[in-house]
Amino acid sequence: MVPVPEDELPVRLPDVENYQPTDTGESPLANIAEWVNVKCPVCGGDAKRETDTMPQWAGSSWYFLRYMDPRNHEAIASKENFNYWGPIDWYNGGMEHVTRHLIYSRFWHRFLYDIGAVPFPEPYAKRTAQGLILGSDGEKMSKSRGNVVNPNDIIDEFGADTLRTYIMFIGDYEKYAIWNDSSVKGCKRFLDRTWKLQDMIVEGEGYSEKHMTLMHKTIKKVSEDYEAMKFNTAIAAMMSFVNEVFNDGFVTRDELKSFVTLLNPVAPHATEEIWQEQNFGGMLNEAEWPVWDENKTVDDVIELPVQISGKVRGKITLSKDADVETARKLANEDENINKYMEGKSIVKEIYVAGKIYNIVVK
Repeated sequence: MVPVPEDELPVRLPDVENYQPTDTGESPLANIAEWVNVKCPVCGGDAKRETDTMPQWAGSSWYFLRYMDPRNHEAIASKENFNYWGPIDWYNGGMEHVTRHLIYSRFWHRFLYDIGAVPFPEPYAKRTAQGLILGSDGEKMSKSRGNVVNPNDIIDEFGADTLRTYIMFIGDYEKYAIWNDSSVKGCKRFLDRTWKLQDMIVEGEGYSEKHMTLMHKTIKKVSEDYEAMKFNTAIAAMMSFVNEVFNDGFVTRDELKSFVTLLNPVAPHATEEIWQEQNFGGMLNEAEWPVWDENKTVDDVIELPVQISGKVRGKITLSKDADVETARKLANEDENINKYMEGKSIVKEIYVAGKIYNIVVK
């Protein structure tokens, strides 16, 4: 292969009448003999032009635009369809796409925008990338390494919901994570405990006083984490919820109803079964999402750090709205805090309800 002489540049591409793919997999240019067949600029012998001049990523750099108006024979898509469907709300792909497909597609799209073929300058409004799940040995899964995990085997042994839960719980969505069989079993236990919540239902409307703050905190945490693609921490919050409910020994119907709604995106099969078993009405996947009350996400009783001259020396348990007199009394009753004040006089007290209590001494 030799380069085209500089004095023959640029090479002008010929008009192509037929762009239909061929059985050979060659470019349409390969069928234009008068353009392909040339003389070698070095030896003068017969030569052929390279016709495979476009990278394989080119085809995938703009195909999504065609989905917006696939039967339009005059343009990629009509202005009305472009304005309705575009730009793409969310593009998710592997990290390798960042330096390949993402660059190609943005380049192509910018060109199309510059010539007026599309009405928006960027193809995607949001971009995310998922990390890889590595084998238990910390290496990329491959048959040659013998570390491949067959998802069907996991489904056969633990069920599809367990597999889904584990994959979403394994770690940060955009980072690498190492497969761990024991953690799969942990997710199965979590779902089994969720199922057993049905045996703990007590009578009563709405959320119980005992679980009021827990419910609103869980709804807020899970809802916000889903939106932020923090599936692992959302699941951790739901696991914590189940543990606390088990410790208390009861759950109301409304608490269970809201909880299985939160868990449904992660474990759709088990939660839909619970929904039907409890006759909550309709289909769970069509149910309204639970709403939290910000005022009810803060615990009434908190642990407040107590500082002596700026250093935390202990904690006291009190109402989040307690006054400084109450905080002072509790601090004086704490032996560990008290020993740092022995033989010293109090210069001033800095108290912020629900935040900090600092006693400055000398």
